[in-house]
Amino acid sequence: MNLTPIVIDKLLLDEVTNQAKQSPRLRKNFNFHHSIDEKCHRFLNAVEPGTVVDIHRHPAKDETFVLLRGRVRVNTFNDKGDVVDSLELSPDDGRYGINIPKGVWHNLEVFEENSVFFECKEGPYSPEDQELMENGSE
Repeated sequence: MNLTPIVIDKLLLDEVTNQAKQSPRLRKNFNFHHSIDEKCHRFLNAVEPGTVVDIHRHPAKDETFVLLRGRVRVNTFNDKGDVVDSLELSPDDGRYGINIPKGVWHNLEVFEENSVFFECKEGPYSPEDQELMENGSE
């Protein structure tokens, strides 16, 4: 196990962003947790305009996003797929993050290049942790 602290700075954000830009999915995670079995998953998520985040929910786990740079919109939906709420996050505008309670359908739209958020949710990871809404991508 590495005991060296990891500094979250512009250099790290730029590194993860460059990896996201090279990815076919236009996003890339940088994990701080060492295993999917850990009790708390903490990671950076670099996302670029054009990435697709399907409408999904985590039936048993809350999910928290804190946007470090960029501009994204988080949408929440009812069980029919109708938008319930839509919140644009932008550190420049003073809207930094959101906590999405377990069971809430949501997705993410990216409006600005080089967007990176810190994400945290309960572990350990299991395939049942995420449920996709049928026909649920925008």
